[in-house]
Amino acid sequence: MRAALTMRGSQTGKAPDSGSGTWRFESSPLSSPSATLVRDGYRRARALTSAHARSFSLAAWALPPRQRDAARALYAFCRRLDDLVEETTPSLDPAARLTEARALVRAVHGTGTLPAVGAPWDAAELAALRDTVRRFDVPEAPFHDLIAGVEMDLEQQRYPTFSALSGYCYRVAGTVGLMLAPVLGYTRPRALHAAEDLGRAMQLTNILRDVREDLGRGRVYLPQDELATFGVTEDDLARGRMSGGMRRLFAWQIARARRYYAAGRTGIRFLHGARARLTVRLMATLYADILRTIEAHDYDVFRERAVVSGRRKAALALRCLTRGI
Repeated sequence: MRAALTMRGSQTGKAPDSGSGTWRFESSPLSSPSATLVRDGYRRARALTSAHARSFSLAAWALPPRQRDAARALYAFCRRLDDLVEETTPSLDPAARLTEARALVRAVHGTGTLPAVGAPWDAAELAALRDTVRRFDVPEAPFHDLIAGVEMDLEQQRYPTFSALSGYCYRVAGTVGLMLAPVLGYTRPRALHAAEDLGRAMQLTNILRDVREDLGRGRVYLPQDELATFGVTEDDLARGRMSGGMRRLFAWQIARARRYYAAGRTGIRFLHGARARLTVRLMATLYADILRTIEAHDYDVFRERAVVSGRRKAALALRCLTRGI
């Protein structure tokens, strides 16, 4: 779904201090992770999150340090998994790499050694991930569901209905909410359903924001039956041809995404502690503002990418702090 940049070079084994793009590491055998390696893994995950997930990074700062590090370790896994598919070279079989990812998940949740693996995986990040999984008892199933969602991008480029798309959104985004829930802490299972809904809302936001980029990869995530209902063709999307039907289509999608955001927010009250609740409010608020930006651009997602400025994010964060939105 995302446009992954590559930044390969001579930094093998070293985490860059700053910058953007995707850096790659060579992993080494990881039989008995030392405390130093785990700390290094959290440091690398922090650098990766800061460079590629600024809204998530901002929201995570509200968490206590251990929870913040754990959230970053989970993000690093998700990012590397995305890199695995989006940046796999022609000589590498994506299906085989996903099989490797499944084996890694089993190893991370197990008690044996972690295997030596190559890019995009990193031994230190995996050590930090195992530490997170053990410390917060993060379940294994959402990881496998996430991999299944990534696999869908290899096998399916169109979705006939929203029902079909909803399953994809759960796998690639709702699962992340289920991974984060034990880190944040929750009092009722309802929080898990809300986490899934919030993930779906964020993925629907991605889909609307990234229509042009996804078309470049041969993918159309907007449901085919809804395109037809609003009289929009794939040629219209490819040409960026705005029309009344196109605007009504995007307005419909935005309204749906907002319903999922509202459902996701209902779980906030079941989270442990004010800082966890603030983190999720921040994530939902910052990401949902992309929808407002799309509306401000008169739904034209083809002319320029809808982004939330740093100043706007700061203002929204202040509102979350002072008004509890």
